[in-house]
Parts: sequence; C-alpha cells; structure tokens
Amino acid sequence: MTFSPTPKQPSRAVMDQVEFNCGVMHIKDHSPRQLSEETVKMLIQRSQEAKQRAYCPYSKFRVGAALLTLDNCVITGCNVENACYNLGVCAERNAISKAVSEGHRSFKAIAISSDLSDQFITPCGGCRQFIREVKSLFGSNWDVYLSKPDSSYRRMTVDELLPVSFGPEQLYMRKEFETLTDA
Repeated sequence: MTFSPTPKQPSRAVMDQVEFNCGVMHIKDHSPRQLSEETVKMLIQRSQEAKQRAYCPYSKFRVGAALLTLDNCVITGCNVENACYNLGVCAERNAISKAVSEGHRSFKAIAISSDLSDQFITPCGGCRQFIREVKSLFGSNWDVYLSKPDSSYRRMTVDELLPVSFGPEQLYMRKEFETLTDA
C-alpha cells in the first residue's frame, strides 16, 4: 500500500480495500461490527505512522492513534507535549477532536501505538474518560486496538477499558441534596 497524496491532487492506493483522497483515508470495510483482519492491520499501521509525527521532547514517549469513523474515514492523531505538562494533548484525544471538528460523530474503532515492546499500549485515564464520553454522546460502542511495534494487538471495547464509568447521563440523575444555586 502506498500513500503519497498532495493536498491539491487526490491519489489512489493500490489496494482495492483502501482509497486515499487529499490525505484522508477511506476504507471499504462494510462489516457492521467486527472489522476484517486487513482493516485492523491497516488501522494499526496508520497509528504507527501517526506516532512518527509525535512531538514529545520531554517524555520521549511517542504515541499515535488512528480512528475509524462509521463512514470509513481514518483520522489520525499523535501526542503533542508542552513545557507546561498539563497542556499537552494525547494522541487519542487529538484524533477524536480532529474527527469531531471535521463533522464525524460515529466511530467503529481506534488503534493506538507506541514504542513499548513488552506490553500493549493503553490509553491514559483521561483518554479513557474522553473515549467513553464520545461513545456516550454519539451512541456507539466501538473497539479499541492496543498495539505493539511489531503490529501485534489486543482488542478491547470501550466498556472493558473503563468499566462502571461516569458519564454525562449521571449529571441528569436525581440528586439527594440542594446546591447553593438551587436554594
């Protein structure tokens, strides 16, 4: 599979399962739930490519993510650090925010990669909550592929990553106390 689109000129991949247009990858995986092995491998490869663009001068911990939308677009993100540590952005939140800002609201899967070879990369707690919130707001349970540099992976669901989680629906549940603004 080759990928060398320029912003002004669309290109096509040689693989009949994949089409590239202006830097956004579209795949032809029409399965409603379970992704084909070929699609999972492509998603992991795209997360590894995104990892190469990480800006991590402080932690030296590169992370890439590739998000597959319901309409088969692949949107990538990488971690971007900042000297003020809490202003950094994780790869998963970067990809999801980018997708939402481009109008995507439903997702099939996300693949995450790093340079860890002894264990599968997992999202941090903040990213797990972010992924869970997106799942809750846009109404689909999607798969999370945790990978290693050799492209081996472990598939988990969002619910498995963050069981018994807190989400926006709890904000609207009946409460037993009054707040200062309620009085």
